[in-house]
Amino acid sequence: LLDDGDVAIMMVEAEATKNVYEVVNGGGKAPTEDVVAAGLEAAKPAIAAVCKAQAELKALSPKEPLEFPVFLDYDDDVLAAVTGAAETELAQVMTIAGKAERESKTDELKDRVLADLAEKFEGRGNELKAAFRSLTKTLVRRRVVNDKVRIDGRGLEDIRQLAAEVEVLPRVHGSALFERGETQIMGVTTLNMLRMEQMVDTLNPENRKRYMHNYNFPPYSTGETGRVGSPKRREIGHGALAERALVPVLPSREEFPYAIRQVSEALGSNGSTSMGSVCASTMSLLNAGVPLKAPVAGIAMGLIFEGGEYATLTDILGAEDAFGDMDFKVAGTPQFVTALQLDTKLDGIPSSVLAAALQQARTARLAILEVMNEAIDEPDEMSPYAPRVLSVKIPVDKIGEIIGPKGKMINQIQADTGADITVEDDGTIYIGATSGTAAEAALSVINQIANPTMPKVGERFLGTVVKTAAFGAFVSLVPGRDGLVHISKLGNGKRVGKVEDVVNVGGKLQVEITEIDQRGKISLTPVENAAAEPVAAAAE
Repeated sequence: LLDDGDVAIMMVEAEATKNVYEVVNGGGKAPTEDVVAAGLEAAKPAIAAVCKAQAELKALSPKEPLEFPVFLDYDDDVLAAVTGAAETELAQVMTIAGKAERESKTDELKDRVLADLAEKFEGRGNELKAAFRSLTKTLVRRRVVNDKVRIDGRGLEDIRQLAAEVEVLPRVHGSALFERGETQIMGVTTLNMLRMEQMVDTLNPENRKRYMHNYNFPPYSTGETGRVGSPKRREIGHGALAERALVPVLPSREEFPYAIRQVSEALGSNGSTSMGSVCASTMSLLNAGVPLKAPVAGIAMGLIFEGGEYATLTDILGAEDAFGDMDFKVAGTPQFVTALQLDTKLDGIPSSVLAAALQQARTARLAILEVMNEAIDEPDEMSPYAPRVLSVKIPVDKIGEIIGPKGKMINQIQADTGADITVEDDGTIYIGATSGTAAEAALSVINQIANPTMPKVGERFLGTVVKTAAFGAFVSLVPGRDGLVHISKLGNGKRVGKVEDVVNVGGKLQVEITEIDQRGKISLTPVENAAAEPVAAAAE
């Protein structure tokens, strides 16, 4: 809360809901830049009220502030010496566009200046290093505010060179490569059955995640040989932000019955890898055949506040993030914003400045989407290596027949077709297989069980003996539909002492329906001149 009663915004974290398209199509307001800016403005009175309440609470229990000693990183004499020795040359170095070359030249100059001043400031090496960094920051910020030119020579609203391509890894289900300057992100998509979705043990009643986004930032992306271990807070946070940006455009479970794992691999980093992950993931998902409702792109905005003037930067570099005052990540479709994240080093930013930054980000986002659309503008055919998942809805009272006693029927279908079957409580069945043929075969069997067609007297079937008894053999005609061949009919007019002398479980038998009683029980007779396979063969 500022002295004049206005509110300066310090942090924003927001995303569109997964049903935003349904809300918009139903007549609701789309979360455009104008709507988001209006929301920031509308939040100011509530923020002011909370700040005033906190001030009143503080007044009720006043405490003397503690005095802590302040240890400066450097003294003025050190800064003056470093400035005199390095300012002119460092200003030239800070105009080098390439990150690697610029950092190399900076390190060379830094080592030389520290060596020259080491004798004069003996034992104050850390102060010299801190003063050199402070001078670097001052020169970068001064050039942006005064000359409207950034480290790599771009204007305030310019985007780095863009490149996009898909299908960079032929064996995976979907892949894409997105480049923005020296930042390079590879997205990889993997599809599987819904039962492979992540189980999340939280207080939230929705404990399954169908879309799982992982962001990796290996040391080699910045030319280092650091340790690779479990994900750190930064990686988890960047992955969560990219996930929130994409969830609103994902198809529903009914439209696309797959679990989706998306991996964003930072191959090269010079700022805005999280927003690069959003772009690479969009293209990778489309390459995998995921029917997104709209493509999503992201951009990182920066800010420098100097001398009472705000300079908003589009597509910030890593150095501009380090030396600047704001990191404002904005992701969205061509129509509206899907995710926001604001971090600032200032005590707060006026909402009018953020509103202008949102509009500036929209212009950049549309330019990025054009490049992405040139690489891929609609879902591709699914990879031949991706599983095929079909879904069918059956009556709930038929679930037991599909599963069978002790899972016998569902296990038999899976064994016969090679498909993987998941049955939901509401009667939805998901069928997954490595090939479309296997999935279709399993679907056909399930349909026969759930929606059976009663056979007619006189129809012939090549059935399978599924059970033998003293009085005859049970023959499966179609899944879920068996009939009985009485022992008296197995010998073609001759007496049979034991059913197993003629047929055995697993043997094939050509039969004809002779009778269907009122209860639906089917009586069969072997077709003449089509005796059962030999017992030995049936038993194999």
